[in-house]
Amino acid sequence: MSEPVDSTEVRSPPYDLSKFRLKRILTNNSVRKSISLLGTFPDLGTDDAIVVFEKNAYRESDVATASSEESAKKPSYFTSDLKVDTEFINNIYGSFQVVPTRDLCSVKSTVIYPATEKHIEKYSVSQKYLIRETPDLYQRKTLPYITSSQFSLEWVYNILEHKQEKERIVYENDDPNTGFILLPDLKWDGRNVETLYLLAIVHKRDIKSLRDLNGSHLDLLRNVRQSSKDAIFKLYGINPNQLRMYIHYQPSFYHLHVHINPVRNDAPGIWCEKSHMLDTVINNLELMPNYYQRATLPFVLYEGNKLLDLYEQELPIRALTVASGDKEHPDTDSLGAAPPEGFSDDEPEQRQCKRIKLATPEPKESESAVQACA
Repeated sequence: MSEPVDSTEVRSPPYDLSKFRLKRILTNNSVRKSISLLGTFPDLGTDDAIVVFEKNAYRESDVATASSEESAKKPSYFTSDLKVDTEFINNIYGSFQVVPTRDLCSVKSTVIYPATEKHIEKYSVSQKYLIRETPDLYQRKTLPYITSSQFSLEWVYNILEHKQEKERIVYENDDPNTGFILLPDLKWDGRNVETLYLLAIVHKRDIKSLRDLNGSHLDLLRNVRQSSKDAIFKLYGINPNQLRMYIHYQPSFYHLHVHINPVRNDAPGIWCEKSHMLDTVINNLELMPNYYQRATLPFVLYEGNKLLDLYEQELPIRALTVASGDKEHPDTDSLGAAPPEGFSDDEPEQRQCKRIKLATPEPKESESAVQACA
């Protein structure tokens, strides 16, 4: 059942953000209008800190024009406070740099302090590799690794026990077996429903990931699906059929949680090699209660992840290999040969630019990246 929050207390952080000192830029994502920084708070010591800045997505009220007394009170781009610098005018086209009122210039910031090596790796630019994890590889490679080196779950338990972030909880079902807490993900600014992003964190503490799910968890998963839809419709007015609900594998932290956002929002981490739709997970378990103990699950690892090194000891991941009979070996004869050109309308220079782009490491989808328009 829903438990409304009766506390709006926000604790002060131990650091002063204005005293952050930059060591280096981890990622600068021009598409999502976000930047991740590595540095320190010298007045507190030498521990690393990560600071993420994200441009906020537009709200409809930001571009409203005053047609009533109520709308006139809300900040908007189209007021006398708008500063406009003309870059050029050419026939019907004009280009400008504009600075709106201060109320519309806010930037969302996320801070991780102190930050571990795993946090730094997560927010850094690096190459990606697709791993095909069989049940045997999970038991021998993945499970021992995540058991010994996963992020601390203390912050999750603080939420479940109402020790922290109680004021952010938007819905709770407190049943110990099928209950969960629903609250905003750090990627959501908490204002724009168009970019709504919630997490459903289950109360059960013995489910690390998809691999632990079985038929006995169907009541839990069905409750998360239906109760979340009902709560979101009541609180935000979003049609349940417009919600995307999914589970990450591998997850960013190993306590079962479900990601929820509108299908019209291109949220971070929705790509097919990471996200498993909740409807599909439920259906798989209905068909085969031990499906996730028997399935091969692909997932992505980034360069620098120690788990990648563990898999590299057994599988040819970084090295290019080709199948030959029952054996695999590096294709040394064709490594230097240029690939055949397929049909394309692109000019040679355009094709070369695309090859360069494909060979360039892409920024990771971090917990703090958010779809932004600005």
